[in-house]
Amino acid sequence: MTGKLDGKRIAILATDGVEEVELTEPRRAVTDEGAITEIVSLSDGEIQAMKGDLQPTNTYPVDRVASAASASDYDALLMPGGTVNADRLRMSPEVRSFVTDMFNSGKPVGAICHAPWTLVEADLVRGRTLTSYPSLRTDIRNAGGNVVDEEVVNDKGLVSSRNPDDLPAFCAKIVEEFAEGKHRVHHEGATS
Repeated sequence: MTGKLDGKRIAILATDGVEEVELTEPRRAVTDEGAITEIVSLSDGEIQAMKGDLQPTNTYPVDRVASAASASDYDALLMPGGTVNADRLRMSPEVRSFVTDMFNSGKPVGAICHAPWTLVEADLVRGRTLTSYPSLRTDIRNAGGNVVDEEVVNDKGLVSSRNPDDLPAFCAKIVEEFAEGKHRVHHEGATS
């Protein structure tokens, strides 16, 4: 039996403070369809996952550091949330560069909850429609993005959701988009 994502390599961008269920549920969804996942983080070792930003849960081994990650190594990017996770990631020039390269190569990206903060910091939401955790919506609008309050939004391969309650819809949509593969590169004002 073959999966929709057989042979696809998915980068999961996460660090300490990642919301565990936003890491594990989408990871399971893509691996159940045959994808290979790698956790890309700020440094080697393990990352500490959390529940609701406050309760430590499990740790997960890092497969590659962002400074050594290349868009050419992956078919898609998964960005789980968690307030601390997203805040740390968005401050890293190597993370912003990696995410920008993924976007510029037209690879699909799934971002849930607080993850769009990194997209805002990398100036990647301008002209895009997406959703997020409510506290990020002003940041997204100020960065030129169009914010909607929906369970899951897909804008030319950028899949976004609001919070863990949206995981069933988010997981289904990332599998679909990751299977579809590369999209035409989006630039402000361009249509694709």
